[in-house]
Amino acid sequence: MLKVYSWNVNGIRAVLRKGLWQPFIDEEKPDILCLQEIKAKPEQFELDLDGYRAFFYPAERPGYSGTAILSKIQPLQIINGFPKEIISKYKVQGEDTYGDANTEGRVIAAEFDNFWLVTVYTVNVKDDLSRLAVRTSHWDPAFLAYCKQLEKSKPVIFCGDLNVAHTEDDLANPKPNRGKRGFTDEERAGFDKLEQAGFVDTFRMFKQGNGYYSWWSHFANARERNVGWRIDYFLASESLRSKIKSAEIHPKIFGSDHCPVSITLDV
Repeated sequence: MLKVYSWNVNGIRAVLRKGLWQPFIDEEKPDILCLQEIKAKPEQFELDLDGYRAFFYPAERPGYSGTAILSKIQPLQIINGFPKEIISKYKVQGEDTYGDANTEGRVIAAEFDNFWLVTVYTVNVKDDLSRLAVRTSHWDPAFLAYCKQLEKSKPVIFCGDLNVAHTEDDLANPKPNRGKRGFTDEERAGFDKLEQAGFVDTFRMFKQGNGYYSWWSHFANARERNVGWRIDYFLASESLRSKIKSAEIHPKIFGSDHCPVSITLDV
């Protein structure tokens, strides 16, 4: 069995300072760990890797975004970012007043013997929805096309902070948040397209209903009251459905405003 975890750490240096990194590794023992929002370049922090091979894709902008994959299994190859033809076709580059989404360290793909593993930190549309068009017209279509391109060679698993609650069951207060960042019709439709393209929301294979969240606001004791959002996911090619033996959310693991999510694979 292979244990694969995903965690938006909201700053790897902060998790390390809090002393919460090593207890997580020691307790959960992931075979592969995908990180989002590392907010640092590798030379700015020191991890005890102890058997892991580490692949970092930091943003060019200091202290912002960035992803990583830590694996006990040597990948066949690592690809940082979208291929040039995807960027060109979907006009991901230079479409945004915040900067170029392609320089923000948002996507890493790792090829293993039996599958591709992609980790992603999806573009946040901002409170005023000023990045909504970039996300829904450029980023989301590009990401889906990239995953389908990879899938031509072998099944795909992708994970990370998708910055959207897909259904009303995926956030504690759906009605007042309808149309707001992370719960717009456009963002939710982008998730629909992932499923329509044959990717399975692994957590929903095992659990239905609400109350399962992976992110909580820092305000009003939201985490203690479990007033949260499920915006961190593992999706997988339909052909892997029978190989996925469990999917979990780990709200008791602290260190970030997000908690880790995981799957167990029989591969």
